[in-house]
Amino acid sequence: MKHGLEIDSHSNPRFKWLKSLLKKRSRWKESAFIIEGVRSVEQALDSEHEVECIAYSDLIRKTDRGSNLLERIQRSNTKNFCLDEKLFREISDTEEPQWIMAVVKFGFKSLEESLKTEGNFFVLLDRVQDPGNMGTIIRTGEAFGANGIIVTDGCVDVYNSKTVRSTMGALLDISLIYYEDIEEAISELKSRGIKIVSSSLNTENMLYDIDLREDMALVVGNEGSGISERVVELSDELAKIPMVGKAESLNAGVASGVFMYEVLRQRIEQK
Repeated sequence: MKHGLEIDSHSNPRFKWLKSLLKKRSRWKESAFIIEGVRSVEQALDSEHEVECIAYSDLIRKTDRGSNLLERIQRSNTKNFCLDEKLFREISDTEEPQWIMAVVKFGFKSLEESLKTEGNFFVLLDRVQDPGNMGTIIRTGEAFGANGIIVTDGCVDVYNSKTVRSTMGALLDISLIYYEDIEEAISELKSRGIKIVSSSLNTENMLYDIDLREDMALVVGNEGSGISERVVELSDELAKIPMVGKAESLNAGVASGVFMYEVLRQRIEQK
């Protein structure tokens, strides 16, 4: 069985490289991000994504599941190295680490690659900035059958550690599509016959009054200001969630979940 190279110094180049991936600039330069925890590393190894390397602490051996995972890794051709506990904590994003993480390669899909012959459903994000909301939207989109999540400039990095953690592995299972300009994204969606439906409080239309069975993209806006005025102008439909309490709005993660459930409900009833 191969044992990972031991790293116990801040000056080690591998440690410096691993720590650099905590920053967006380095992640995007390397097209790689960190996923942490026993279950998440198992999912990464079972996914179609390339796992560049594994970093762990010997404390992973304290649980049977952790020991079994480490044995699996060391029997494979996956590069792995053992970090000193203090060094591991410097990279870990959790207060109680599970003592293992993987560096996973990423690449954005094109809209063309993500299209289906029918029943297309995308989620288009307009300046969503909270990592927790972003993670919830990705996880919910995967659960409710979205073709992909379209992110645009102004959104939080989808490979931010808090976002990655809150997706609960769904990040590995759904297509991510990137556009610098949201107007370009909307233009390309419309050119393929995909209706743009935006979540907005400035409408009398309730989401259940709109036909969501057609090919469509749901636009989810910024937590504070909602969708931009230009996106409102470009939308084919605006819709809001009916509410009876005193709250003026729901956060972006919850609101998108309600919308996505209605999309799925209508499409199931159609069958």
